[in-house]
Amino acid sequence: MVRLIAGDKGTGKTKKLIELVNSAAASEAGNVVCIEDKQAMTFDVHYHVRLIVAGDYEIASYEAMRGFISGLYAGNYDISHIFIDNLFKIVGGKVDREAEQFLDWLEHFSGLHGVRFTVSASVDASSVTDGMQKYL
Repeated sequence: MVRLIAGDKGTGKTKKLIELVNSAAASEAGNVVCIEDKQAMTFDVHYHVRLIVAGDYEIASYEAMRGFISGLYAGNYDISHIFIDNLFKIVGGKVDREAEQFLDWLEHFSGLHGVRFTVSASVDASSVTDGMQKYL
């Protein structure tokens, strides 16, 4: 399962994501991971959540993010949910076919491994591609 939280900057996406992360940490049996661009949520998320600052790992493309997620899961099969805050800022992306393909890859990965994904992106929800609409 993939869920996309889209909205312009300042619309409360990160606040909503933090609530979802903490809820998942309290209710899910598996490990919860949150990937963020900069270290900003340290004191906002539950201490059981594995908080990863993407900037520390130079994740600058969708390909790098796919490899990073695959590596996370290969190292810990107990991951049940991965949250990604501000995807476009991490990978330098925008609303386009490549972003759509990345979300489709997450959906495929989710089906294979049972990992849920929640992704936030600073973009108006009305401007996402038709293929991305299904994740809203």
